[in-house]
Amino acid sequence: MTAYTVVIPTLVRDSLADCLGALAAAKGPKPAGIVLVDDRPRPEPGSLEHPLSVLGDLRERTTVLPGRGLGPAAARNAGVRAAASPWVVFLDDDVQVGPHWGEQLAEDLADATPDTAGVQGVPAVPLPGGRRPTDWERATSGRARARWITADMAYRAEALKRVGGFDERFRHTCREDTDLALRLLDAGWRIRQGRRASRHPVPPADRWVSLRAERGNADDALMRRLHGPGWQHRAFAPRGRIRAHLATTAAGLAAGALAATGRRRAAAAAALGWALGTGEFAWARIAPGPRTRHEVTTLLATSVLIPPVATWHRLSGTWRHRHAAPWQEVAQ
Repeated sequence: MTAYTVVIPTLVRDSLADCLGALAAAKGPKPAGIVLVDDRPRPEPGSLEHPLSVLGDLRERTTVLPGRGLGPAAARNAGVRAAASPWVVFLDDDVQVGPHWGEQLAEDLADATPDTAGVQGVPAVPLPGGRRPTDWERATSGRARARWITADMAYRAEALKRVGGFDERFRHTCREDTDLALRLLDAGWRIRQGRRASRHPVPPADRWVSLRAERGNADDALMRRLHGPGWQHRAFAPRGRIRAHLATTAAGLAAGALAATGRRRAAAAAALGWALGTGEFAWARIAPGPRTRHEVTTLLATSVLIPPVATWHRLSGTWRHRHAAPWQEVAQ
């Protein structure tokens, strides 16, 4: 069995204990080491005692590193630098590996050819059976089906070294794993789907979680600079609604500006455009869901706010990363 180290960036959420407990209980070869990167800006003393206690014999192989609060990309790089194994397996702290995960991982790594940089696991998101999933549950399920997601991903340490690891300019979850995978593929490596299974429960979230998720639009601007306008096609990633959000936001701003200058008819036309765009977006989110009062009111409120928030993050990201060179140029 090829030795491997598990790296888990964490904010020490309640799910961490379940993650570590499942890892300790999984049948098969155990990791040579576990590296927890505590990425909280202000760690609370003693908060890791319970999660670490569920590791049993693996506690002696576990190292806790302080992160810098710069996001998962930087935290994973810190974990890789502390690992001494030829393979590094990244897990999210809300993932629970399956009961035979160790055995399945051993098979995945044994089947890896010399040009294979990574082997992806198969995370499943359990959704409610008695009702339609909420907008947040659907978003989580879609994320788990994404290519190259690091929720359960094994990478060859040598391959990570050759392409420089994760790009730490990606401060949020989602695009840092896609960027790394595209760089590895461009460098001639392969990434394949493995057989090992894990469980990715939908994490609890407040009603404004969809607004915070729009920060990823700044990362999309960086992806465009690094990999060109066709990066989403290469990554099998949905294009999203940023163009519609830009148009809706522009219509809303135009309505306000026209009304302020006394051009009532033009302002009314722009306001109608804003209302149609907002209404279509809200219904697209409400229709497939459970349509409870809480869900509907949440989606109505956030559907009004998301277009300008998404626009702000996209424009600010475009400005912030305007000098970022395509990664091939950096590699040369």
